[in-house]
Amino acid sequence: MPDIFILCVSFIFGLVIGSFLNVCVYRIPAKMSIVWPPSSCPKCKSRIKWYDNIPILSYLVLGGKCRSCKEKISLEYPIVEFLTACLTLLFVWKIGLTLWLPFALIILYSLIVLSVIDIKLMIIPDRFSIGLIVFGLACAFVNPAFSGGVWDRVISSLIGGAVGFFGLWITAIIGQLIFKKEAMGGGDIKLMGAIGAISGWIGVINALIVSSFAGVLYFGVLMLLKKPAENNAIPFGPFLSVGLMVNILLPNFTLY
Repeated sequence: MPDIFILCVSFIFGLVIGSFLNVCVYRIPAKMSIVWPPSSCPKCKSRIKWYDNIPILSYLVLGGKCRSCKEKISLEYPIVEFLTACLTLLFVWKIGLTLWLPFALIILYSLIVLSVIDIKLMIIPDRFSIGLIVFGLACAFVNPAFSGGVWDRVISSLIGGAVGFFGLWITAIIGQLIFKKEAMGGGDIKLMGAIGAISGWIGVINALIVSSFAGVLYFGVLMLLKKPAENNAIPFGPFLSVGLMVNILLPNFTLY
C-alpha cells in the first residue's frame, strides 16, 4: 500500500485534474477546445486569474461567485473536484504504483466526465464510449482483469467488448418492442461495450448488477423525495460507470 505522502500527493493531483475535468464537461458538448482560450466566466467573459482557479479553495474564498460580475458559480465545480480527488486517492491506494495505475486513472477520469455530461444533457459523447473501447483493447496487455500472453489478453478484451455491446443492444431492442419506446440509449450500449473491453465478459455481468442496483436505489430516493425524473428518463451512464469502477478496483471479484 502506498505511504501517506503518496496518498496526499494523489489527493492534490486529483483536485487539479478535477478542475480540468470541469473544463471538459463544459466545453466538449459545446464542441469547444479544452485547452484554449483560458478559463473565463460564462456570463461576463472575464478571464479567471490563476489565484481564482485553485480547486475548492478559490470557490470558498469567493463565496461561490465570480470576482468580476458576482454571478453565482455552480456547486458542480467543487463537487467534481472533490470527487475526482477522492477517487484518485482510492485508485492509488487500491491499485498501487503499478504500470496499470496510469491507464486506470485515464479510464476513471473519462468516466467522471461522461457521467457528468450524461447527468446534465442525457448524452454520452462517442469520444468517450468508443474511445474507451479502443483504449481498453490497447491497454489489455497490462490489465489485471486479463491473463495469458498479449494476444490472449487482447482476444479476451475483444470478447468482453462484444458481449457488452451486443448483449445490451439486444436487451434494448427487446425493451423497445415491449415498452414501445427507446429503452436504452446508444451511448449506454457503446459504454457497455467499453466495460467489456476493459473488464471482460465477467465484468459485464458485474457492472450490470452493480449499475442496476444503483439505478433502482437512485430511483427509489427520487420517489421518496417526490422528485420524479424528467420525462421518466434516468441517465444510466453514471451507474454503468460505477459498475466499471468496481470492476477496476476489484478485478477478480464476481457478484453471481
